[in-house]
Amino acid sequence: MTVAGLVLAAGSGSRFGGPKALIELDGEHFVDRAVRMMCDAGCEPVVVVLGCCAAEVAAAATLDPAVVVVNDDWASGMASSLRTGLRALAEHDVDAAVVGLVDQPLVTSATVRRLIDSRSARSAVVASYRGSNRNPVLLERSIWDDVCSAAVGDVGARGWLRAHPDDVLAVACDDLGSDFDIDTTADLRRLADDATMEDSS
Repeated sequence: MTVAGLVLAAGSGSRFGGPKALIELDGEHFVDRAVRMMCDAGCEPVVVVLGCCAAEVAAAATLDPAVVVVNDDWASGMASSLRTGLRALAEHDVDAAVVGLVDQPLVTSATVRRLIDSRSARSAVVASYRGSNRNPVLLERSIWDDVCSAAVGDVGARGWLRAHPDDVLAVACDDLGSDFDIDTTADLRRLADDATMEDSS
């Protein structure tokens, strides 16, 4: 059974002031960090969806060994990037895909592996933090078309997940990382401050 990785990294980062794919943490771009995390979890292939400033991101980041696709309709919201990525993965012989967001740098490969190891008869497995369903999420290939149909604007897979609760397995991942997302420069400073405090403790 083959599980692919899908990294959504097409947004403009308007609240941050630029594409979050190019934010650096420990000398590594967020988008490269996300690709490495998926690869370390055993996902193959790993597809990255770029959009805003795609050429700039592609030139600055490493992106190896990811398959890069560009969503020209990125401004319409996350849903179009999810559709772009799943359609690209439909050309590969994979059974499921783990979808992750580029602006959650504390999601770990162990989290992704837990989702993969938790696959069951249900069609989706979602990481849960503090009792709330968040990202990443594993989607079985059988539901990709329905997920794409339910995705609108900035609502990606969440639309399908909420409409089909009996088909979703939530797996607690609080012990493996964090769902903290970076929306502003203040968030990035908080992340850096927290890392500094951990290093000095």
